[in-house]
Amino acid sequence: MTNHYFSHTPESESDPVYWEYELKSRTFRFKTDTGVFSKKEVDFGSKLLIESFQPPEVNGPILDAGCGYGPIGLSIATVCPERMIHMIDVNQRALSLAKENAVLNKVENVNIYESDRLLSVTEDSFAAILTNPPIRAGKQVVFDFLHQSYEKLAEGGELWVVIQKKQGAPSAIKELDKLFGDTEVVLKKKGYYILKAQK
Repeated sequence: MTNHYFSHTPESESDPVYWEYELKSRTFRFKTDTGVFSKKEVDFGSKLLIESFQPPEVNGPILDAGCGYGPIGLSIATVCPERMIHMIDVNQRALSLAKENAVLNKVENVNIYESDRLLSVTEDSFAAILTNPPIRAGKQVVFDFLHQSYEKLAEGGELWVVIQKKQGAPSAIKELDKLFGDTEVVLKKKGYYILKAQK
């Protein structure tokens, strides 16, 4: 377990790499490493979520739940400069990289900190929460992300989720329908679903 991207402290030997990637019409330079999710490029699901996301009309901060080395939170921060973007992860190495990448890309409107799921998040009026949940951590952990996100959203706030059909999109939609009353499938592409649910 200790070498999964959802481990608290990955034991794999550090081997950092740098690369550039365009998101939201801006080129980012990322530092990544072993023991974090999608080390060599922004994974397809995260990129789809980033490019699909539209900031809600509701005022308030935005949360990137399970931020990894930071592509979702940092790219959203650049298009929402007036908002504070919270970025959380359980993985110490990922958090360290996210902080370095914020500096590297001169993104200042971010608050990056450790949280197992959303348990250490004290803010409870998010305008939006985005997550590419850690599927390999198991269904219960993914559902925890959904339930805890609902609790942390402002009235009218939106939860945006990317999930593959084969990795549980239909059951995630059912769970979101139970929580929110209705789930919008914003986009389907290459087996990936972008889901949006409003509180």
